[in-house]
Amino acid sequence: MSLIAALARLEAVRSGRAQPAATVRHRHLSERPLVFVPLTTAGEAGAPLGALVGTERDAPRLLVVPQPRDRDLRFAFLADLADIVLPHIDAYACSVETAERAETDPETGKRVKVEVDLCADAPQLIVPSRAGIDLVRLLGRSMRFRRTAEQDPEAPHPAPPHVPLLGRWLTHFGERARVPGSSLLLALTEVLTRHWASGQSSLEDQHLAALLAWIDPPAGASGADAAVRAELARDEDGQLLCPPAGPATDPAFDNKLLAPAIERYDRARTRLAAAEDGVEADDRFGDLTAAEQEIRALVASRTRPTWDAVWHGLDLLRALPEGDHVADRWTRDRWSFTGHRDRVAAGEPPQPRRDDAVTAANKLATREREQARLEAQEALDDPLVMAGRRLAGEAFAGEVLDVVMTYSEGKRPSPRPLVTVRTGDRPHLGERTKVYRSLDGKPQAAEFVGDEGSDGDGAGDFLVVLRIVDKMGRGKEPAPGSVPEKGDRVCFTLFEHEQRGGAKLPDPEETPWTHGGPPGEADAVPRPDPMTEEDVL
Repeated sequence: MSLIAALARLEAVRSGRAQPAATVRHRHLSERPLVFVPLTTAGEAGAPLGALVGTERDAPRLLVVPQPRDRDLRFAFLADLADIVLPHIDAYACSVETAERAETDPETGKRVKVEVDLCADAPQLIVPSRAGIDLVRLLGRSMRFRRTAEQDPEAPHPAPPHVPLLGRWLTHFGERARVPGSSLLLALTEVLTRHWASGQSSLEDQHLAALLAWIDPPAGASGADAAVRAELARDEDGQLLCPPAGPATDPAFDNKLLAPAIERYDRARTRLAAAEDGVEADDRFGDLTAAEQEIRALVASRTRPTWDAVWHGLDLLRALPEGDHVADRWTRDRWSFTGHRDRVAAGEPPQPRRDDAVTAANKLATREREQARLEAQEALDDPLVMAGRRLAGEAFAGEVLDVVMTYSEGKRPSPRPLVTVRTGDRPHLGERTKVYRSLDGKPQAAEFVGDEGSDGDGAGDFLVVLRIVDKMGRGKEPAPGSVPEKGDRVCFTLFEHEQRGGAKLPDPEETPWTHGGPPGEADAVPRPDPMTEEDVL
């Protein structure tokens, strides 16, 4: 935790209200996000109990599994979920625009720009908390390898149509959520804690209702009191007034309400199966319907408060202006969505259970690069985030006191102006350390020449001398506006604004044997020689 984040939490405790951790919104929010509030059976990973899903605040779709241990009912739930999610995805997959992308020419080996189709927008999936993202990833893994009756007529338990396709899409959303800065799949609690600092622990922040109580407490109440009520308050039946964002359920709900209701459903289904005539079957079918409706009402009572809390949190986030670099990160999400759409359309197989060595290394390198890029862009977009980097000695801001024009040595001298900056920060500068400032959205580099100590006015400020080295044009004189002028306020960072790509890795088919060999070749890894009679003399 950074110093400024710790200070914000302390101030939240003192004031009784969450403090802003950002002045702009650092994540993209779609105009029509698909909100998914799942509920799972306690003790059975991946056994769905129900969900609220939809794009309309006042018209969610309720999906329920009356008996989570029944495979057919779980498949019916997943089929209904696919009927909602896949059309929403297809609506974005059909609208495209022309964009340029750099590709390697197979004949010349050079990078050239080609025009390709890029989806004009991408769907966004919102879940209440990090546990919801884990469930999305788990559902994707459990569905994408299922075989349908059309694919395999002899499959013992064929999946309904479109269920494997939904699994592939959920897997893609789950994998994309691991990329820092991505907004295809968002956990609302994580987005809220990025923009507000509450007075509770990070673990307590995963309770959506408690977190919202800190950010937007009721009139006349402190955030701490409202959060305690959101976590612990129960009604006269002993049930939580604000059920957790889940997807796990409360034990009191499981024991007192859910288990008896499922038991009544099982008995009604057994009696219906044993009915002998039509009149008796009609009566027992009515009992089964009533038992199912009771379970639906219970699931709705546990998910609807979280559904309303999700939309309330989205309203709070929409009140913040969007950061300048958010659109660039969303464009990368659109490229990711377009690429997966093309792979599905081309009939490629589902994502493997385990990535090969090259794919795994590329994913890791991408996530590390995107994490550094995200941290840099958030600091450039947000003065409050930049203040934290300044406190850590990773940036400094100040006033330009003097500019002296100097030139490099050589046949064609280039301008190398010396800029003296007065700053009250304490950056970790060493000899010839490179620093950067944003100039028209692009980084301009400078070298640290030295410092002249205190400026003598008693304020504790220091004078830092920098040499500007690029982004001044090709002429003998710097381009207008490319060099700070006396009296300007400037901010330099010790971190780079753009991240460089790493070393190129071999194609998966050329993976060396030390890293598992080419995919699909069982003999790529050397194995010990078979034992012979001479080995046991």
